[in-house]
Amino acid sequence: MSIKRFIGCLLVKQGIVVQSIGFETYLPVGKPEIAARFFDEWGVDETVLLDIDASKENRVIDPDLVKKVSRAGFAPVTAGGGIRDTEDIRALLEAGVDKICINKLASQDLAMVEEASRLFGAQCIVGSVDVRRSESGAYSVFADSGSRDCGADPVAYAKGLVDAGVGEIFLTSIDRDGSRSGYDMDLIKMVAPELSVPVIVCGGAGNPAHLEEALKLDSVSAVAAANFLHHSEQSISVMKSWLRNADADVRGEYHAMYRNFPFDDAGRVAKLPDGELIEQSFEFVEDEPI
Repeated sequence: MSIKRFIGCLLVKQGIVVQSIGFETYLPVGKPEIAARFFDEWGVDETVLLDIDASKENRVIDPDLVKKVSRAGFAPVTAGGGIRDTEDIRALLEAGVDKICINKLASQDLAMVEEASRLFGAQCIVGSVDVRRSESGAYSVFADSGSRDCGADPVAYAKGLVDAGVGEIFLTSIDRDGSRSGYDMDLIKMVAPELSVPVIVCGGAGNPAHLEEALKLDSVSAVAAANFLHHSEQSISVMKSWLRNADADVRGEYHAMYRNFPFDDAGRVAKLPDGELIEQSFEFVEDEPI
């Protein structure tokens, strides 16, 4: 089994990174290239950059923005937003991204998805599947930043994308987006085991325990998070160390390791006892005779 990945998401609205809550409320964070650099320095395995206004404004994500984010670090970058055809995909690949994430295009033109997979390789095409749960408990796929109900069952829809040639599925719970209440495990357990390609899950992460729960599933290849990563106390290095303490099969870090540190219930590094802090901060030496 391959080592599982931790992916940081950058959602861009009007040129800046935002925190998203239920695909309806957005809180500003800052410049995408700066956020991407922090992600890279903290040890993210991959970055997903999504322009959530692009489709509604009938444009593609800005290749210049993609170039800035791609150059901000060494982690592979997946970009999406308003992609209409293979020429848009080619332009973004030339701007420096490693993969392309498609949502609206995937819901409207499977023939174009097949062509993109043939031209650029399945490993390059990520199919975004955004799902909302009705009051009756039934799940349905939504497109266009969660504004259009496709009336499709998530399993059948995702299988259709795989058959068309996508190399990964990016599965997001709209209801859990920004809630920090944990991933929708019912949705994940329903969809992920039915697919033959890697599945990335997103929507609701707010504690390293949420990531651990999803990573325990063999059918989940990667976990993604956005909102609560934009705070240094929830840095990726801390979360990966927490997960490694729990024996999750994730990559280690080079910049900072907290493997032997205690953690509190929120997943933050707990304060060490004063005695241990003193021992680490000061070296006591005997008085030298003069």
